[in-house]
Amino acid sequence: MKIIHYPSLKTVLMVEKVLKNAETIISREELKHRLPKKIMHQTLNLILRYLEEKGMILDSHKGILWTYNPSPKLKKAIKQGLEI
Repeated sequence: MKIIHYPSLKTVLMVEKVLKNAETIISREELKHRLPKKIMHQTLNLILRYLEEKGMILDSHKGILWTYNPSPKLKKAIKQGLEI
């Protein structure tokens, strides 16, 4: 895929905010609808790929879900968790 235009930080943060505030899984079309500004499909896909590679979202055929949680308590619990 040839990337013609990279998104600005402002656009990435705009997408992050909508995904963080979504209470359930949302589709790409619903995400586009909730964004305050229009965004090109290719740009949105690039942002979603970036967020997924960073472990901040899950992107599946059912939709997109924000999963990132920077809580130190959660990190500690995962680190101390037992494997059965």
